[in-house]
Amino acid sequence: MDIQFIVMTTSFGGRDISHLHEAIPNLIVCKDYNHDAMGNFLNSMNLTEDPAIHLEDDIILCDNFYEKVMDAVNQYPDYIINFFSLRKKDYELRKPYFEAGAKFMMNQCFYIPAGVGPQIAEFWKTWPRKVEHPTGYDILMADWMKSKKMKYVQWFPHLVNHVECKSLINPKRSSKRSDKFFTK
Repeated sequence: MDIQFIVMTTSFGGRDISHLHEAIPNLIVCKDYNHDAMGNFLNSMNLTEDPAIHLEDDIILCDNFYEKVMDAVNQYPDYIINFFSLRKKDYELRKPYFEAGAKFMMNQCFYIPAGVGPQIAEFWKTWPRKVEHPTGYDILMADWMKSKKMKYVQWFPHLVNHVECKSLINPKRSSKRSDKFFTK
């Protein structure tokens, strides 16, 4: 299976992504030149019809990330898979589990099957919550999955962690959005 790896970053004070280039062969960089996080997300969704792993630039990868993420995709190739979460449920179950699409959150690293990216980008055109959530692309994905009555796989153990830092998208967001139990 040909899987694309796409990282979203910005040309305005973006993070150092050299560690991502080292760990991921043929990484595609989708750069925001317009201070438009949602626009950049939609661009990343439209970059390929192929299955894709989407990443944000403010993450830490686990050891052997590439092998682990490919193993997960091989187990669930037809489902969206989320590789990061701050849910207590993850640590209660301590294994991958299916979750209602309407509960999707945290876009630090996720997998989408072939053809899904352009469908999400198309859904945005009629999404009624654009004004309410101008940078809420995880909410956009949750609403799209809800409209399709889909489930996704919440992966555990998490394969990435969110760097503890000020958000470049919205500085009012908490900088404490990292998984305290994450181990590389």
